[in-house]
Amino acid sequence: MAGLDLENRPWYVALILGVVIAGVLIWAFENYLFSDIQKDIKGRTNDLQVLQGKVREGKAAEARLPQFREEAERLETELSRLLRILPTAKQTDELIKKIKSLTERGNFRLVSFQPQAFVKKDFYSEWPIGVQLEASYHELALFFDRLSRFSRIINVESLSASASSKKGSSYTINVAFIMKTFIYGEVAKEGVR
Repeated sequence: MAGLDLENRPWYVALILGVVIAGVLIWAFENYLFSDIQKDIKGRTNDLQVLQGKVREGKAAEARLPQFREEAERLETELSRLLRILPTAKQTDELIKKIKSLTERGNFRLVSFQPQAFVKKDFYSEWPIGVQLEASYHELALFFDRLSRFSRIINVESLSASASSKKGSSYTINVAFIMKTFIYGEVAKEGVR
């Protein structure tokens, strides 16, 4: 650079040389000194945008919270109703009390109530119960009508009826049938859920 004599050169050469040196210095500062800071700023800016998006989503969810609570309450009520229809436990005592109550409300005699083995299906178990009754024809119809109004699902299968052979009895018909009810999921032992 000994041959760089600016005194005998026009003024604009010095200006150009100054601009070139300033440009090289600025380029060096940006690429070597400030690049890490710029990368950090860009990374933090991206993180900030992601967090602001999550905050917006959270505020939107918060605005819908009463709606979610109402929906959860409605679903709880529906689940409670469905569990009465398809319970998760045998509830033998409750079922016997209901059947006994039905027989006491009419002119019946409950001869036998014999729970049988469970039959496992896809997501539920069938629970057949052998039942024998003595009744009048009209009372038997009322019994089945009342049985159909239970909240729990109960099907009647294998119905056989015969005339009563007892003289002077108010019961005119002997009936045997399988009363089939259902339990959701695995069968739990009585008292254990």
